[in-house]
Amino acid sequence: MRRLPEGLILVSGGAEALRNGDVSHPFRQDSDFLYLAGAEEAGFHVLLDPKRRQSTLFIARIDAGHKVWEGKVPDIAECRRLYGFDRVSYADSLPRRLKGLRRGYRRFYANRPASRNYSAVLPFKKRDCDSLLDALQELRAVKSAAETASIRKAGQVSARAHRAAMEKARPGMREYEVQAVFDGECLRAGLPHLAFPSIVAAGANAAVLHYRRNDALLKSGDMLLLDAGAELHGYASDITRTFPVGRRFSALQREVYSIVLDTQKACIAKLKPGLNSADLHVFSMRMLAEGLKSMGLMTGDTDGLVESEAIRLFYPHGIGHLMGLDVHDGTGGSGRKLPNPFKFPIRFVAKLEPGFVLTIEPGLYFIEALLNDPKKRAKYRTSVRFSKAERFLGFGGVRIEDDLLIREGAALNLTDSRTAPKEISEIEELRRRALA
Repeated sequence: MRRLPEGLILVSGGAEALRNGDVSHPFRQDSDFLYLAGAEEAGFHVLLDPKRRQSTLFIARIDAGHKVWEGKVPDIAECRRLYGFDRVSYADSLPRRLKGLRRGYRRFYANRPASRNYSAVLPFKKRDCDSLLDALQELRAVKSAAETASIRKAGQVSARAHRAAMEKARPGMREYEVQAVFDGECLRAGLPHLAFPSIVAAGANAAVLHYRRNDALLKSGDMLLLDAGAELHGYASDITRTFPVGRRFSALQREVYSIVLDTQKACIAKLKPGLNSADLHVFSMRMLAEGLKSMGLMTGDTDGLVESEAIRLFYPHGIGHLMGLDVHDGTGGSGRKLPNPFKFPIRFVAKLEPGFVLTIEPGLYFIEALLNDPKKRAKYRTSVRFSKAERFLGFGGVRIEDDLLIREGAALNLTDSRTAPKEISEIEELRRRALA
């Protein structure tokens, strides 16, 4: 309300989405609404009246039939106690309330669901969705102690689930069996929602960044990339580990893995308030390019490999992203956005601030669609030794990811690396015991 004092503010929560027939998708609350209200029920709305300094929660009116089939939903008195709003009313009274209040305002801020649902009572020319979303991104970027605690708890549960997957993965299993181990551990801990569908990628599948099939066979000699995280009250965790399906890394797997791990640890060590996120990403590109040069897969000046984007053939994503109520949170609002100091595109360019939570997730991949692209082969013929890189097709990829809280001094790792190990010796010892 301090940021948007001249307008009435309406934020609608999520509605249940039909899957098929009379079956709905599992409901997960809209993140902006969850940030403002804390309520995880469907069909709720928040109305903020800056002039009167008043907040109202509008809840769904539930009939007896709903209670028979779906059970109890908090009523007005319970919602007032649970969520702390000045007023709580039923949602069917919201149009009348809007008509009564809008005369005092020249502008109406609404999220997009609210703008659609209440178009009849919110004049189109005075509606502003973008300013509201930008203000919410600005607020959500810096996490409170309570928000950080939720992320950390989700990360601890996810780390235990990663360890369980490392312990139970076997040659001859299917990827979805490992997924069942991870997802089941999170559910057993009381976290029914995952932050995103689990990525369980064995062998060559690990070269698909957002692999989703999760049905291939695990083979001894391959590696398994597991990118997965639970959420608590909407707050996400996002952890990736890559480990051998057998007892140990091969010499080649160890070499690639070591380059990625050294890059991740060096990037984590650099984290501090004031660091430009673009500089951090370019630092990771340089380290990975140096590693591939040491393997004989790239050649030439390291700065040139970065500036020409040749390294993107093996590292096509960013070093990380902000995380909170969305696993890929926004970029902190337009007020934080800085000019990109580099000639190639970088998605997130801002100075890191205390309270930011972001992932650090370098990776190296051997992707056929990139390495066999005729245009890229022509463009990077002096930078990439394609004849040698071709031998890695089928290798897959390595990604290592943790969640970090920016604070004064060293960043705090919210991922329990002791529970979900990432050092080669620790992973091999765990796999040796698991397969004994």
